[in-house]
Amino acid sequence: MQNLLNPHLSGLEEYTPIQPFEVLSKRLGIPASQIVKLDANENPYGPLPAVAQALAEYPYYHIYPDPQQSELREALSAFIGLPAEHILPGQGADELLDYIGRLFLSPGDAIINTPPTFGMYSFDAKLQGAQVIDVWRRADYSVDVEGIERGLGTGDWGLGTDLQSPIPNPQSPVPKLLFLTSPNNPSGTWLPDADLRRLLALPLMVVLDEAYVEFANQPSRADWVLEHDNLIVLRTFSKAAGIAGLRLGYGIFPAWLMPTLWKFKQPYNVNVAASVAALASLRHTDQIIAVVEKLKSERDRLYAELSAIAFLRPHPSEANFVLCRVEGRDAGALKAGLERQGILVRYYNKPGLDNCIRISVGRPEQTDRLLAVLRQL
Repeated sequence: MQNLLNPHLSGLEEYTPIQPFEVLSKRLGIPASQIVKLDANENPYGPLPAVAQALAEYPYYHIYPDPQQSELREALSAFIGLPAEHILPGQGADELLDYIGRLFLSPGDAIINTPPTFGMYSFDAKLQGAQVIDVWRRADYSVDVEGIERGLGTGDWGLGTDLQSPIPNPQSPVPKLLFLTSPNNPSGTWLPDADLRRLLALPLMVVLDEAYVEFANQPSRADWVLEHDNLIVLRTFSKAAGIAGLRLGYGIFPAWLMPTLWKFKQPYNVNVAASVAALASLRHTDQIIAVVEKLKSERDRLYAELSAIAFLRPHPSEANFVLCRVEGRDAGALKAGLERQGILVRYYNKPGLDNCIRISVGRPEQTDRLLAVLRQL
């Protein structure tokens, strides 16, 4: 029966997610209330009180959701100041990434990826049998715009893992999609306007993931979609709104693509609870902004305190996390030592992220506990 599977799936590498909270609590033998979870860039303040109230009072969970998400799209339109006709909600931005991959890619096609970055872009491309062309970020984690432009012009792409010496491959297919994240995960790096304009001048679709844009000291580029037929912007309720567990994201798409998306998407892809939570959040955006400002202030404090720890080299961040290179000791052992104390951080040891940890911004008391254990270690 295995011979009936699509052959390109045989070598697919499984995506590695963060372990569930309750699993970690049981494995560590530490009550969930005592765990400081700073490994998945979640909002430590959770959803607004109005969200819990709205979910408790909603009477129609036995009715299928609106397949057009009309009320939600109108509320999102008012929130971002763009026509609802350009907005499509999804079961997290991950579902929209899957849609984009299936709409544009077939076996033999290619995407441009800019590692180190979010792993779902390459994962979704490989699901469709597409090739992933990695144009590595520079040492400061900025996008190598010149490398992307040169590759499109010559077919010579950097497919190696050495950031300074890419391996030419003239046989690479012409890519259809370019995936960008701003602020980038896991580095927190902002993509400047000038760089984005240069990349939008290229003959491919640009997907700009703005999952962390609320934490940046820069504005969203969602309104650029109205001016660029090759731009898609993705946003989420997981971070700033604190409802990651309900899985709700949305995309701002060019007008020409929307009719195809409406035919393509699953009719009931956004569940009722997620819509109720999002609408309640959008009625209290002032409270969300207040939480975001607290997290930005705490991020700045976290960065300053981490900079004073001799074995850490934190990277400046525009997101709700700080990436740190560990010097003079093993980052995996450091992660394990923190975990034994009930503090969870993300560990990396791969090209561009060798011997690194990423620390999500928590509440002040969580930062204090993290810093105390780091100093002890």
